[in-house]
Order: sequence, then structure tokens, then C-alpha cells
Amino acid sequence: MQLLYLVGLLVSIGCLSLIDRRYSLAFYHDARRSCLVMAAAIGLFIGWDLAGIGLGIFYHGSSHYALDFTLLPEFPLEELLFLFLLCYVSLLAYQFAQKGEPA
Repeated sequence: MQLLYLVGLLVSIGCLSLIDRRYSLAFYHDARRSCLVMAAAIGLFIGWDLAGIGLGIFYHGSSHYALDFTLLPEFPLEELLFLFLLCYVSLLAYQFAQKGEPA
């Protein structure tokens, strides 16, 4: 049961990748630029999270659905994947709006 959230994130990222591939929106259109944008956005959110953790605002807590493993104190592995998912869906939505509705 602890892997449920992790599996959900991975399945969601996989589905976004299929959408990206089908419509050539981000990584399948310009992988280099997409990697730079994703790295910058994820880096910003990691900084935000680390500041929140340092101030005692964010904490990992316990859940039956999340892993007990953390990359840093109070920074679980799933958070990194969630940030990737958040930035990826935003990038795809932006690229889709720029491209217009596909035929």
C-alpha cells in the first residue's frame, strides 16, 4: 500500500509522456529546451520546498500511501516526482495553447 502514491505519480507521468509524444508538444518537439525549462522550474520549486522545510512550514508526516524514504530530511522521493509532474503538465498545457488545437 505504501507504493500507491509513487505508482500513481509514475503512471501519470507516463500518460503525460504519451500525450507529449502524440502531439509533439515538449520533449518530443525540442528535448533540449524542454529539459532546460523543466530543470529551472523544478529547481525553483525545490528551493521553495527547502525554504519551507527550513522554516518549519513543510514536513513529511506519515501516510499509509507514501514511502518512509526521504531524499533529505522532510523531503520525500515522491515530492521530487510530484514537482516533475506539476511542471510537465504546465509545460504541456502551455505548449498546447501555443500550438493550437491539433487536427
